[in-house]
Parts: sequence; structure tokens; C-alpha cells
Amino acid sequence: MRLSRACLLAAALCAPLLASAEDLLEVYAQARASDPVLAIAASLRGEQSERVTQARAALLPQWSLGAAELRGPQDGREHQLSSSLSQVLLDLGRLRQWDAAQSLLSAEEARLRAAEQALCARVAGAYFGVLSAQASLGTAQANEDAFAQQVGQAQSRFESGISAAVDVEQARTYHALSQGATVQAREALADAREALAQITGRTPGVLKPLAAGLQALPPEPLAAEAWVKQALLANPQLQASRYGLTASEQRIEAARAAHLPTLSLGLDSERRSGSAVAPQDAGRANTTLGLRLSIPLFAGGATESLKRQAVHQRDAAREGLEGARRALVRETQGQYQAVMSGVALMQSTRAAVDAATRALASTRAGQALGTRTMTDLLLAIQSQTAAQNAHEQARHRYVLAKLLLQQAAGALGEAELSAVNLLLKDS
Repeated sequence: MRLSRACLLAAALCAPLLASAEDLLEVYAQARASDPVLAIAASLRGEQSERVTQARAALLPQWSLGAAELRGPQDGREHQLSSSLSQVLLDLGRLRQWDAAQSLLSAEEARLRAAEQALCARVAGAYFGVLSAQASLGTAQANEDAFAQQVGQAQSRFESGISAAVDVEQARTYHALSQGATVQAREALADAREALAQITGRTPGVLKPLAAGLQALPPEPLAAEAWVKQALLANPQLQASRYGLTASEQRIEAARAAHLPTLSLGLDSERRSGSAVAPQDAGRANTTLGLRLSIPLFAGGATESLKRQAVHQRDAAREGLEGARRALVRETQGQYQAVMSGVALMQSTRAAVDAATRALASTRAGQALGTRTMTDLLLAIQSQTAAQNAHEQARHRYVLAKLLLQQAAGALGEAELSAVNLLLKDS
């Protein structure tokens, strides 16, 4: 009766925790609202958008007003009001700078998409990192409890004269070592929870675990080359590098255009008044409309230097793009192999759990009959819990590897997280 009441009390205490368990999408929503890395990417995109506006403004009409107060001989005074309106008609340098700014804006938009996909991956990694740490702690605690039980059984068997004192000491040794493993696992879980809190900005609650019926399926499409091709086309980080190279080429054109003439239309007016102004000129507005042609001849070598600088920047961007492409190919192939290895690992660890469970049951029966020793039983317990932990870790790695493969291919988003969310156990 006391045991039943205790079970009911424990269930009543755990029910609110299970009911309020957070899933992957809820954690992602928290991270999206407060993650500093994503906020920085959005701010950089906004900054570049303003640079586009500034570059475009240089091609639009410019209007300024001026006023001056002059004092001449014999306390003569002159008041001047002026207006200057100009419009660029031909300036290839400014036009190419505007094009470069627009290309850089496209690059920042691609980086923002990459940051959003990276946030999905970071949230999933931290989420399953907590689940993996919980599984390790559960394994360590199960080992500790099982070894503590074996200490009690060995002590009883020794007091009854059935076993030797060495069995008691051996059981105590395993139990003491398992206590240290539990402490380390608890520390690892605390760090994993802090890693998730770093992304979301709040302490995580109870997280929903993976359901037991998770199936290990290979990626679709099955060929690694298809994933690499998709990544080279859609990966936003690679797209950002391409836009950066385009901007570098446009800056070269802008630097070359510094040698070319520029043409603008100007409308200037001036009104003068005061005692120092001749009566026939006082209050009269002088207006001038004209075309201005400017031909650069010599700038101390700065124009050629700017052109060479732009070429070096273009070369660096080109090599950076090639390096990013090669790294992406390797990353995509690596994540593809991780998914395939995850499928095989889930199958092998599942078989290991079944075999270890049968071995443990057989060892317990053999010890009761006297054919197996305490050492055999302790090792069987350790093997069985290790197999269970390995299977849980394999399940988490498999799900995370699929998400990372989708990230490399530029296809990771909330929809993919929703698909993983369906694999979690309902409370």
C-alpha cells in the first residue's frame, strides 16, 4: 500500500512536468526571438541596405541653399542668398558603385538566410545535446543503482557463506567508480543545458525526447552527388561569396571609370542686397543654367592605385569563393556519410541492446545457479547499460546528421524542424 501511494505521488508530481515539456519548435521560436547571432546578421543586412540608398542618392538631384553676410569698407554690408541644384547626367563611376552596393546587399541577404539556417542547426544541435546528456546521465545513474544493488546482494551472500569477501569488495569497487561517472554525467548535462540557454536566452525546461519507434532511413535522394550538386546551387553562404565576387568586379569597373569624363546639369541662382550692393543689382536674382563637363587629368597616381586595389580585392574574393566551394563539397559529402553511418549505427546498436539484455538475463540466472561469478554479472550490467546509451546517442546523431546535411544543401528551415518535431514523444 505504501509503495502504491508513493508511485501515485511520484506520478502526480511528474505530470505537470510532462505536460509542460517543450518541443523543438518551441525552443526554436525562443531562439529566433532572442538569438544575438541572428540579430547581428539582420543588422548587417540593414546596414548594407542603407549603403545602397546612399550610393543611389549620389545619382539623384542635389539641392543646397546658402546664406552669407559680408562687411566691406566704410561699414558697407552685403547679404547673399544662393541656391544650387545639380543633376548627374553621366557618371559611370557612381553608377558602378551603386551596382556594387546592390550586389553586396544581395550577399548580406544570403548571409542572413545562412544565419537562419545555422540557427536551425544550432538549436537542433543544442536540443539533442541536452537529450544525449540526459541519456548519458540515465545510463550512469542506472549503473550506479545496479551496482549498489549488487553490493547489497554480495554482502548478503557473504554473510550467508555463499560467496567470498572478494565479491563484496569487487561490487563496491564498481559502485564507487559508477558514482564518479554519475557526477561527470550530471556536470555534462548542466553544461549542455547552458549551451541551449546561450541560444534561447532562457533556462530550458523539460524537453520532449525522441519517440521509441524512430526509423533509420537513408537520405533522399540516395546519391551523394545529387546532394553536392544541390549544395553548390542553393547553399546561401556560397551564394554570398558569389555576390561578393560580383561586387568586386563592379568596383574594378568603378575604379576604371574614374578616368572617364562626367557630365552634370546645374541650376544656380543668387540674390544680393545691402548697402554695399549697387542699387541696380540689389534684390535681383541671377540665375544660371548650364552643363558641366569634368575631365580628370591627374590625381597624383591615386586613380591607378584604386584600380589596382580593386583588382587585388577581386582576386581575393575569387580565391575565397573557390575555397568556400571546396569546403562545401567536403562538408556535404561528410554529412551525407554521417547520415549513412547513422543508419548503420542505429541498426548495430539496436542489435547490441537486444544481445546485451539477453546476456544479462542469462548471467543473472547463471549466478543464481553458481555457474557465473559476481564479476560476470557486473560486466554484464555494464555492457547492457553501455549498449543502451550507445543506441540513444546513435539515434540523436542520426537525426542531427540529417538536419546538417539539409543545411549544407541550403534546404534547412522551419519545415524541416517541424518534420523532426513529429519524431518527438508526446507528453
